[in-house]
Amino acid sequence: MAVKIFIKRIGVEKNIIELTVLLKKMRSLTLNQPGYIYGETLRRIDKPDECIVISTWRSVEDWQNWASNEQRISIQSEIDLLLGAETEYAIYEE
Repeated sequence: MAVKIFIKRIGVEKNIIELTVLLKKMRSLTLNQPGYIYGETLRRIDKPDECIVISTWRSVEDWQNWASNEQRISIQSEIDLLLGAETEYAIYEE
């Protein structure tokens, strides 16, 4: 059963250029992961400093494999350091 991962980041406005570079790097790696279906990034209208990524995966196991990938962890650590806050994750079934 497909799952959707909601990835919430706060603080995006102040470091948008650096963040964009890191997110593009992450996205290019994600595209080659087994089980990855689709992803989209949305910016919140009433709070422009907040964005959410909705990432669709074939299974929760596929997502967990990607979540534990060393390259992803390294880039995610850079993102969290840049934003000054930890990224939040929530997993939903379709």
